[in-house]
Amino acid sequence: MSRAIASEIIQKYEPIDEVKKVQQMSFEGFTRYMYSPECLLFKQECKRVYQDMTHPLCDYFISTSHNTYLISDQLVGRSDLWGYVSALVKGCRCLEIDCWDGSQNEPVVYHGYTLTSKLLFKTVIQAIHKYAFMTSDYPVVLSLENHCSPSQQEVMADNLQTTFGDSLLSDILDDFPDKLPSPEALKFKVLVKNKKIGSLKETRERKGSDKSGKVEEDNQEKEKRALGVVIFKKKRTRKLKIALALSDLVIYTKSEKFRSFQHSRLYQQFNENNSIGETQARKLSKLRVDEFILHTRKFITRIYPKAARADSSNFNPQEFWNIGCQMVALNFQTPGLPMDLQNGKFLDNGSSGYLLKPQFLIDSKSNFNPRKAIEDSDPVTLTIRLISGIQLPLNNSSSNKADTLVIIEVFGVPNDQMKQQTRVIKKNAFSPRWNETFTFIIRVPELALIRFVVENQSLITGNEFLGQYTLPLLCMNKGYRRVPLFSKMGENLEPASLFVYVWYVR
Repeated sequence: MSRAIASEIIQKYEPIDEVKKVQQMSFEGFTRYMYSPECLLFKQECKRVYQDMTHPLCDYFISTSHNTYLISDQLVGRSDLWGYVSALVKGCRCLEIDCWDGSQNEPVVYHGYTLTSKLLFKTVIQAIHKYAFMTSDYPVVLSLENHCSPSQQEVMADNLQTTFGDSLLSDILDDFPDKLPSPEALKFKVLVKNKKIGSLKETRERKGSDKSGKVEEDNQEKEKRALGVVIFKKKRTRKLKIALALSDLVIYTKSEKFRSFQHSRLYQQFNENNSIGETQARKLSKLRVDEFILHTRKFITRIYPKAARADSSNFNPQEFWNIGCQMVALNFQTPGLPMDLQNGKFLDNGSSGYLLKPQFLIDSKSNFNPRKAIEDSDPVTLTIRLISGIQLPLNNSSSNKADTLVIIEVFGVPNDQMKQQTRVIKKNAFSPRWNETFTFIIRVPELALIRFVVENQSLITGNEFLGQYTLPLLCMNKGYRRVPLFSKMGENLEPASLFVYVWYVR
């Protein structure tokens, strides 16, 4: 630290004038400095949008929620507007809306064929409109799981246009007739993700015409046969009737069933994106990882939890970020490790909900494989000295007699994933001192997340979670830093924190 910076810190944080005049710092001044944002582990520059936002949408990780309307389980849980509001406040940019026919020609939102409660579609989108751009200026994608009849689809289209007005993207941008636009070009825009009939050119030609009562069938089998596609088995398919009024609101985010990587290479259009269940995606990521990464370089790919997760549990999103999947959809209402990783990753780039993927997941010439050693890699040697804890939180004990320990975990490509832990400090949660040093070799720092977990050791019932903090490796400040702690539900536990010394070199 230079003398000029030290002087600036003294002037800013030293409360005693006599001490300040002689360019010194009292204990009180030092404490104020240590508790300031300047001393946090997270870099100040990562708190603003600093990445290039002019790449096509497929070049970004996009914060994505699954069944956003639910705030508990998938079978009998309550649907609530708070699901949408809280997701948007956290910077989520892709929201899921399950739409079904309701009474009095009013579409409703709920988890079909279950006992989950119902919300009016128009109420949902009014709440989204109010909070859409409160945290981020970048586009919001409404992923419609559409089970409505054509007449109620027309009501949905009318609701969307009336509520969002000019914010609703309903035509191609002149600069992007045949390629995906960038988040920058789509600032303050709402995009509809749904099935679509016909081409973007036909949509533009119909602009301004009366579409009421006009319905077409989504007969993809017929369309593909016309293109000469015979690579999949014939089977009976339910033809979905789509109202033209809703279909024409789908521009750059057309939902297209995933068949195979070969099929996508041959026939998938730039504005078509796929949703793949976690089980199939995991299998493909193991058997065809190179093709999977090629696919995510060109097309927006959404991964969603398997149906068996009736308790709204989540999978580990890291395995799908590692192969470039843009929309890794999680149940935001369910706390735990997956949501800690989600929240930590998307702290970056000003919590905008869009993160530019590393160059090796964008560049078509790259041969990146997360499971193999990387040629010409630029590994980081990360050293963390865990010095002490400050007023660590206690869940089930009123005293500070917890037996505390800290686990430091690395999440990233398989070869980078590891964890180390401190010794246990007996009966001291108020000011435990560890003064232990840990070193990690991280081969793909661009994908690495660091997670600090504080636990109370219990040999009988298992360790008790006290707090955690997760952030991207490349958003870590060096030097003496304070690590804030958050509860399982994501609440800030101030003043509880860890005091660390961090150093890394590339």
